[in-house]
Amino acid sequence: SVPFPSPLEAEIACASLAADAEPHRVVVHKHLIVRGSILGVHWRAEDSRLLRVSVVNFLDQLSLVMRTLQRFGPPVFH
Repeated sequence: SVPFPSPLEAEIACASLAADAEPHRVVVHKHLIVRGSILGVHWRAEDSRLLRVSVVNFLDQLSLVMRTLQRFGPPVFH
């Protein structure tokens, strides 16, 4: 689970991270869900090495999304 300051930021992160398809979809399955301001992630994998690669890639992408949100903030609707 990854907490965000707001539900909007959690939804933005989820949409950004969901756009990245798993390269090994046959053996690694990733499920993202947002509950309030919490982004939940669940993996299921047959191969521990591919699971590790998926988690590391996800954390890299998550770091980028979080830094972007911190720097620019969520979108402001008028």
